[in-house]
Amino acid sequence: MDSIIQVDQEKCIRCSICASVCPTDVIKMGKHGPEDTGNPCIACGHCVAVCPREALNNVKAPLSNQVILENTTVLDAKTAATFLRSRRSVRCYKPSAVPKEKLLQLLNVARLAPTGGNSQGITYYVINNPDTLKGITAATIDWMEEAIKTASPTAPYFKGIVNKYRKTGHDGILRGAPCLIAAIAPKNFMPRGRDNTHFSLAYAELYAPTIELGTCWAGFFEACALSGYQPLLDLLKLPEDMSVTGGIMVGYPKYTYKRLVDRKPLQVIWQ
Repeated sequence: MDSIIQVDQEKCIRCSICASVCPTDVIKMGKHGPEDTGNPCIACGHCVAVCPREALNNVKAPLSNQVILENTTVLDAKTAATFLRSRRSVRCYKPSAVPKEKLLQLLNVARLAPTGGNSQGITYYVINNPDTLKGITAATIDWMEEAIKTASPTAPYFKGIVNKYRKTGHDGILRGAPCLIAAIAPKNFMPRGRDNTHFSLAYAELYAPTIELGTCWAGFFEACALSGYQPLLDLLKLPEDMSVTGGIMVGYPKYTYKRLVDRKPLQVIWQ
């Protein structure tokens, strides 16, 4: 069997860092440097990324696909904290459509989020057709009404949203956002598909403000889809083997927040 790694013996200094960072022990140090143990490689690319001499290559994470880190700015603690705290869940959007190029820019960052065992496996289903978005809201409202009629434990959370929608047309589901990004994954990839989705969409939410976008987790849409509500699933027209694993609304924020909001006091248990 061909080795998954290739080593430039002239460059390799036998530092063994590649073997130390490998999470699945694919690499061991032999007499002539790094060697392939035959263990499964998850293609995380750590071995290639950490090599100080560019002496190592990996078939599953080629050196040619990695980006050199030079003079990378590391945020100071205060700037980083302010950046993280300033992210808001945006529920008021401008009607302007978000260009495809900007959505791709957002998702190209989201796909780089960490995943369990580097399994990744998430596909992004972008919905920006106004009629489809209205249909998603209407279907989710219908689902909520059924929950209310059957005295579901979730009913108390739904009554106000349903009543306001029926009386005024107010969209408490997608908040009038011009775009919904639904994450989908193979049905046999659960629950890891949902875990990976949460990491991925969190990256999207953090990155969005840097490109003038606002986001909010589409929790009611997600709950409706996960319940298997057929009218919503029929509207989405997903492949048979795929399930919704999460979703976020995306658009240009209508308002700008002027202050950082506090949270509940920090609670820590030490042992």
